Amino acid sequence: VEEQRARWERKRSRTAKELLVTEYKYLEQLDLVVTFFVKILKAKGTLNPAVLETIFGPLESIYLASHVLSLQLERGNLGPGLENFCPNLELYGHYAENLEQANTTLKEQLKKNKSFRRFKKLQETRPQFQGRKLEDLLPLPLQRLHQYRHFLRDLLENTRPGCADHQILAKAVKSVSEVSWWVQDITRKRENSLQLLRIQKLLKGQKTQVLTPGRWYIREGWLLVVPSKGRELKRRMFFLFSDIFIATKPCHPLHPRNSNKLACQAVYPLHQCTVNKVFGHTQSQGGLLSLSFPHKTLLLMSSDQDDINDWYQCLTAAVR
Repeated sequence: VEEQRARWERKRSRTAKELLVTEYKYLEQLDLVVTFFVKILKAKGTLNPAVLETIFGPLESIYLASHVLSLQLERGNLGPGLENFCPNLELYGHYAENLEQANTTLKEQLKKNKSFRRFKKLQETRPQFQGRKLEDLLPLPLQRLHQYRHFLRDLLENTRPGCADHQILAKAVKSVSEVSWWVQDITRKRENSLQLLRIQKLLKGQKTQVLTPGRWYIREGWLLVVPSKGRELKRRMFFLFSDIFIATKPCHPLHPRNSNKLACQAVYPLHQCTVNKVFGHTQSQGGLLSLSFPHKTLLLMSSDQDDINDWYQCLTAAVR
């Protein structure tokens, strides 16, 4: 038991030390943005205050919270330091929510604001930046949040349940996990919106509305449509979403505007769909799926076994 406790204590000390060393490094990088951008831009008035707030969000508050945490860690006050720091984790969620808008506004300002463009270029040539750009430094808080999650879990695992810090660490792990899920959800929604927008632009015309609130992109790919009567197989591009299944075909390659687009042929609602594997249960070459809708049955084929299995799983899950 004593040996186990000594091992825990050694691991815990190592992790606490690593947390402090990496916190210094993180603060050093945040300081570049706060000192050479936020504070000087505020003083100079190069950017409108609302624009400044949009680009940098709660970065100054994040920096101050980390500075206080590093002072507590230096003194060996791990538990109290984390207890005071955890309420500030919400700032990371707000920072993540704002990051896309921050990047858009930064690009806009660099295009139209000549004095800001010159200022940014000048600041980035300082030796402290070591060739890094402002764009490289803005995602730092979200990277650090990911690191906090690992450090706090390790500290909790190597702290005895009866120890004074155990309860504080358990709460800290819960707080950082909740904010991490919040940030992951923001990222997932953003990526999903980009996928919907990409597909909307791929489709000819505006008749098919892909951009619908609550819709999730699942997958896409080419499949062969098997006709009901003995005509030849038709190769079509399909898009699967959480609520609909879209069949498309390429526009004519010589079309003046739409040569690289897809024409929508049909939109199938999934709430009335039944999916079955006709063949492809064995390690044969590919397989055949049957999709039954109230007024239509689709037979879809692929010569790739893994591909047809993945389509089957994705369609079954979406329908369910």
